[in-house]
Amino acid sequence: MSTMNISLPPKLREFVEQQVESGRYSTASEYVRELIRSDEKRRAQEKLEAMLLEGVHSGEPIQADAVYWQSKTRRLQDRAGASMSDEASRA
Repeated sequence: MSTMNISLPPKLREFVEQQVESGRYSTASEYVRELIRSDEKRRAQEKLEAMLLEGVHSGEPIQADAVYWQSKTRRLQDRAGASMSDEASRA
């Protein structure tokens, strides 16, 4: 894992230290990593919502029946499997 140094004003530093002292996080780095992960999730959710809205406003109707969802699920599982294979080969 690489190191990154950040500068915080005293009030923010105190806040981070309070989070660690609360016992929820063992280090300031752990707290910052959790914040970054939360931001990643939020941004992914925003992107998904934007894509869904784009689809809704595209005017192209789809037949979202059981067959459609089975096909969509299969494609997503295939993509997830391929992604996991790629990650395993890089490790």
